[in-house]
Amino acid sequence: MYNSTSLSEFLLLGLVDSFIARHFLFLLCLLIYILTLTGNLSVLSVIITDVRLQTPMYFFLSNLAILDIASSTTTVPRLLSDFFREKKSISKTHCILQLFFFLTFISTETFLLAAMSFDRYTAICHPLHYTEIMQWKVCIQVLVAVWVVGILYSLLYTLSTLNLSFCGPNNIQNFFCDLRQLLELSCNSNFLNILLIFLFGGVLGLTAFLITFLPYIKILMTVLKIKTTEGRTKAFSTCTSHLTIVLIFYSTSAINYFHPNTSHFSPGRHVSLVYAVFVPVLNPLVYSLRNNDLNRGLHTYFRLLASW
Repeated sequence: MYNSTSLSEFLLLGLVDSFIARHFLFLLCLLIYILTLTGNLSVLSVIITDVRLQTPMYFFLSNLAILDIASSTTTVPRLLSDFFREKKSISKTHCILQLFFFLTFISTETFLLAAMSFDRYTAICHPLHYTEIMQWKVCIQVLVAVWVVGILYSLLYTLSTLNLSFCGPNNIQNFFCDLRQLLELSCNSNFLNILLIFLFGGVLGLTAFLITFLPYIKILMTVLKIKTTEGRTKAFSTCTSHLTIVLIFYSTSAINYFHPNTSHFSPGRHVSLVYAVFVPVLNPLVYSLRNNDLNRGLHTYFRLLASW
């Protein structure tokens, strides 16, 4: 029987208990976090300062960099400090706030990737009408809509946790407050409420998924119709970076939230480490390696910094 008193704090179990492993992971996560900040801030600075990169595609990419910095900062600083804490406690209020901000940035990134897919579809499949369709006014309106939907999506799940009672074990099998672990710790069963929330959230998530991936069917058909190899290569180069990021993002998030919770397969916090810590550093790396315009801009940017 669990204590009927509602819990006021949770205990984050973190990643490892071994002294050597703890210090190794601290240095690794610190390095990854520094690279995340440096890489995304560099991409953001180059896009802002380079006139050639002030296009809708890079406008969305700059916001992707902001989201990566924000989502990483929501979890990693707390993780780094917890490596040296004996009791990794977090109040219920702070836990819910961390959940809200993390879900906000992740869900907003989901819908932003969908908007970027539409941008690539318009550029490749309707190049003559691209500037007419993707005007700056439209881009700003799309970005505002992406943030509003992302915040509402996060509120949907965050508010559902406020209706849950936590009266039993308070150990969170992770290094941050995530939705799955909080639902598993709940001692009351609002099955219908949770079902409706997940159905509504699932519809929004499926919509974002379809908007993200369906345009690539038309993009592939259009590119294959291009007669010259140079033309096909140039067309593919404008969307392969985005598609790579989309595949990484969706695959890691799917494993993180939908893996079966069994004794034989429970990746848990180690998958969360990849999802929350490593993925944000990959975006600037993938774009800088696969996008020639951004690569040239970064080289010019770092040469200017070196000359100072």
